[in-house]
Amino acid sequence: MVRAKNDDSAYVGRYLAVVADGMGGHAGGNVASASTVLDLVHLDHGAHDGDAGTHLADEIQTANSLLSELVATNPQLAGMGTTVTAILLEDSTLQLAHIGDSRAYRLKDGVFEQITTDHTFVQRLIEEGRLRPEEAETHPHKNVLMRVLGDVDASPELDLAHFDADPGERWLLCSDGLNAVLQDRAVEQVMRESGSIRECVDTLVELTLAGGSPDNITVAVVEVIEADDDDASPPSSIPPARQAAGERDTPADPDAASHEIDGNGDLPGAAIRADIIRQDLLTRPHVLVGSAALATETGQIPIVTQRSTERRAAMMLTHKAEPEVAEDPEEEAPSTKKRWFVPAILALMTLILIAVVGLGYTWTQTRYYVTDSENRVAIYTGVPQRIGPISLSELYEVTDIPVSNLPEYQRSRLSNTLPAASLEEAQRIVGDLRGELRAVSCDPVPAPTASGSPSPTSSAPAGSPAPSGTAAPRPSSSATPTGTPSSAPPSPQAAPSPGVSFPALSSPAVECVGAADE
Repeated sequence: MVRAKNDDSAYVGRYLAVVADGMGGHAGGNVASASTVLDLVHLDHGAHDGDAGTHLADEIQTANSLLSELVATNPQLAGMGTTVTAILLEDSTLQLAHIGDSRAYRLKDGVFEQITTDHTFVQRLIEEGRLRPEEAETHPHKNVLMRVLGDVDASPELDLAHFDADPGERWLLCSDGLNAVLQDRAVEQVMRESGSIRECVDTLVELTLAGGSPDNITVAVVEVIEADDDDASPPSSIPPARQAAGERDTPADPDAASHEIDGNGDLPGAAIRADIIRQDLLTRPHVLVGSAALATETGQIPIVTQRSTERRAAMMLTHKAEPEVAEDPEEEAPSTKKRWFVPAILALMTLILIAVVGLGYTWTQTRYYVTDSENRVAIYTGVPQRIGPISLSELYEVTDIPVSNLPEYQRSRLSNTLPAASLEEAQRIVGDLRGELRAVSCDPVPAPTASGSPSPTSSAPAGSPAPSGTAAPRPSSSATPTGTPSSAPPSPQAAPSPGVSFPALSSPAVECVGAADE
């Protein structure tokens, strides 16, 4: 029997590929994965000024804070979470960020390997020598996650790594629906023998469905190619591909879909907000599937589209938004009869801009973050951005925790700021830092005038067990040509059927299919 709800979401563009597998019951998993993926798509560009890895990690932490905020305002979503496995290309380097049990594999120079490690209970037992790998497949708790995004941890630990990118290498990102059925040997054989990434995606999905996968299946295969001038032109077949993906994600009962998230059906303006996100996504070649596609194509997950449009307004205010597509210089000027429309249009645009700026500023003032202030852990209200001489943040509280006494990992995180959706969450982060300081020292936390020598340690937070994880990536070195990922697009499907095709030129391909046992 085919599943009526797909908790997976995926996005693949020229520079970014993301797979997220949501969890949380009837009304949570699809919200978590869709919200997280849509919060990351603005990273799909190559102008990160050498900070692509930092940007990717920071945005995933911000997406986690937004999930906590959604739970705070919608208690019925409590316990929801999602895995995230993402790669971001900048110049000739691929940045990887990972949490959960979705996986990333790489085929390069004839070597096929699993790059990530599952953040699961059984994987921890294997690493501790208490369980053999072959026993993990039948362990009753094999799907229990130890790390995940969601309302279980204010700042979950991500696995981060970077790799040299060479033309011809292939990456596979997938949810656990694939490896629950196919062994790594079978996956490797398909990756090696497939002539194209489209063929690779189709074969992997067909084999998994034939094996009776009990979970949703999301597969993204990305190939690095040499960049050329044509990479700047979006493929003309993107809209049809996205439309097909949206159709496959739509449940047989549309009325049920509109009530799955919050019980309120389509909220006023949901269709408009979904259209705003669609228009923004159309400025870049991409494929979006799963719950994220359902949210943007139909507006049937209004809680996600509402949050995404609010955040886009704030990003415009803080200069995070993507550059807008330039208007056609050959566009005809308005006729004499319609010139009187120009002042009216300009006035309307001004009002819209004022409304967007006001909305964005109001949103920023509901945020908090934790960072370093003169070697003390401090809480700020607002966001760590400036508009010219105007600061969008204000010091709220300086604690007695010396930053220099914290482990190096926490000092690095503080320098990048730790976002919080509320004052209570910011205070929880401070409490976690205080507890870690006590853990690395036999003495109590020093008073503001005291000084101490930190004993760096590292801790890996363990998230609340949740059904449905990945890890210590192994870097590789290689040549450094500039590359652009090209892949076969993910396409959700409710039953075995052909996937969505995406042009071969630097456009990735992803397949997203939902299936379940009776």
